[in-house]
Amino acid sequence: MNETSKALILFSGGQDSATCLAWALERYDHIETVGFDYDQRHTIEMQCRMEVLAAFKSEFAEWADKIGQDHVVDLSALGAISETSLTREQEITLSAEGLPSTFVPGRNLIFLNFAAAIGYRRGIYNLVAGMCEADFSGYPDCRKDTLDAQMQAISLGMDKPYTLETPLMSISKAGAWSLAKDMGGAPLVELIRVRTHSCYRGEHDILHAWGYGCDNCPACDLRAKGWRAYVAK
Repeated sequence: MNETSKALILFSGGQDSATCLAWALERYDHIETVGFDYDQRHTIEMQCRMEVLAAFKSEFAEWADKIGQDHVVDLSALGAISETSLTREQEITLSAEGLPSTFVPGRNLIFLNFAAAIGYRRGIYNLVAGMCEADFSGYPDCRKDTLDAQMQAISLGMDKPYTLETPLMSISKAGAWSLAKDMGGAPLVELIRVRTHSCYRGEHDILHAWGYGCDNCPACDLRAKGWRAYVAK
């Protein structure tokens, strides 16, 4: 298989990465996925990601044969050194600059390096991820400039022409729901709504109109607002 027909998806099991998975399945012949376990507070996402992958295979026959190996990377060291609300049982607050305490310094940069290392071994140099700087919490490692610089370093350091595609970079959360509908219709929207997990507090007991979560953290707030805008169209 030509390497250009393959992609590796940074797949957390949340709304954005599930939407990106569908986006990649529309464009590539072979897809592999990678998840990162960094002792995140919302570790439920590690279970949800497997359920979402299984649902993609069982409910979308046209995509099932394209989905290949899943990889999980143990990054517990990142959780150990990160004093954040995403890796500790502490309240979510805002800094003086407006940055949520859920920001895990270096997380996306580390994710990309490990994904690229897996891709190197697997002969996959196209990475796909759900970073966004339209509706987002202000994380500096989600910005396009940051990611472009990181990918340039990765390509130079591994001497391979890596690419990073971020389909949601300039799309609102409402737009992400619309994109899912365009690709997989109502069944994909419903899969994302009830199977994925985005809540930073890891609460997965109550199903809201927009999905499971605490309805009170930055991730739930963004997802809920996006859903309301989407259904209002």
